Amino acid sequence: MGTVWEGKAKVAVGDENQRQQAPQNQKDLDAGALFVLQSKGSWLHCGYHLTTSIVAPALLSLPYAFVHLGWAGGVACLVIGALVTFYSYNLISLVLEHHAQLGHRQLRFRDMAQDILGPRWGRYYVGPIQFAVCYGAVIGCALLGGQCMKAIYEVSRPNGSMKLYEFVTIFGVLLLILAQMPSFHSLRHINMASLVLCLAYSACAAAGSIYIGHSSKGPEKSYTLNGSTVDRVFGVFNSIAIIATTFGNGIIPEIQATLAPPVKGKMFKGLCICYVIVCATFFSVAIAGYWAFGNQSDGMLLSNFTSEGRNLVPKWFIVISNAFVILQLAAVGVVYLQPTNEVLEKTLSDPKRGQFSARNVIPRLISRSISVIIGTVIAGMLPFFGDINAVIGAFGFLPLDFVLPAVFFNLTFKPSRKTVIFWLNVSIVAVFVVLAVIGSVAAVRQISLDAKNYKLFANV
Repeated sequence: MGTVWEGKAKVAVGDENQRQQAPQNQKDLDAGALFVLQSKGSWLHCGYHLTTSIVAPALLSLPYAFVHLGWAGGVACLVIGALVTFYSYNLISLVLEHHAQLGHRQLRFRDMAQDILGPRWGRYYVGPIQFAVCYGAVIGCALLGGQCMKAIYEVSRPNGSMKLYEFVTIFGVLLLILAQMPSFHSLRHINMASLVLCLAYSACAAAGSIYIGHSSKGPEKSYTLNGSTVDRVFGVFNSIAIIATTFGNGIIPEIQATLAPPVKGKMFKGLCICYVIVCATFFSVAIAGYWAFGNQSDGMLLSNFTSEGRNLVPKWFIVISNAFVILQLAAVGVVYLQPTNEVLEKTLSDPKRGQFSARNVIPRLISRSISVIIGTVIAGMLPFFGDINAVIGAFGFLPLDFVLPAVFFNLTFKPSRKTVIFWLNVSIVAVFVVLAVIGSVAAVRQISLDAKNYKLFANV
């Protein structure tokens, strides 16, 4: 019998049968894990889920992040963000694989925190932070979906009377329907389509930017870093938080939970698929958008395709670009609903009854519908939720995706202090804790600056 070395943790392995992770006893699983986090997927399905959760329309804000960072700073932050998140997500995967090999497969982020850091960390920090990040993402998807619908409407009817909250409501209906998909695994085909959609609107965004950049209609290009010293400093940290949040995921353990055992090596393959898409989309959109619009880049790149009531690209191009975004937002929204669905299912469903029994279907239908309705109402009522979400992202995505993976790895495998990996992980923790604090302060400051423009149900 051989031995696989993983830091100081050693796992005995033998023939192929002995290497199969023993699946957790189905009778021991609660309804949330049993029904929502079904372990049936392949590494390819995992790649679809990862791509949908990371390569989302938030990437269209990357040119805006470059406004405060400039060319060198923007590209450097993109490269660092890609490298650190790919590394961090692999650390989480290795920790999860290790526990699965020991016969205790962790299916949720809070399970990892509870087992590695202690029960209070899972219950009072990681669980609530993950819920806030994921539900905030759902609200953000509803708001952005409504804004994209409104953009299409204004192209076809410039003097139309429909308001933003009406479009948010329409998008909420679409999300309400998709929210009834019974499990994370059942989203695999939707997320495959989502992968194609993110490539489509990223290509449209990059191509449209290049077209405008070469045309006489485009704005005069300027890459000067504007503002006072204080504004520029806060702008830098706000931009770093935007980029970090764009790379954020927050649900790596839940995605890995959808893999059929044995899970070893599957997550790495899924991450490779995802990061090929990340490199193709993030860099093309960020560079093309910033090149075309410079320091006039908007928070949503597609908004730059219209200037002072003039369309800088053909109308059909604006319509199709926004349509691709809307469709993918629906997939992203329902993916980030999964942690909420899991908690609701755990609380309201009976694991001893069938997943599609009346006893479980009725509470599922009602609770998920209420969850989506609440998110849609918040999105329509607070069209400035993006500012609030920036705080949630800085306070949530940075710890979940940059800090905790390194902490989990060092506590699980206990690498020697003489090794590079120990100090690399410590350095990542230290740097991103500081960035999380400063990013949160910068986001709160932005809220205070924008507060004078806030109005409930505003038609922005």
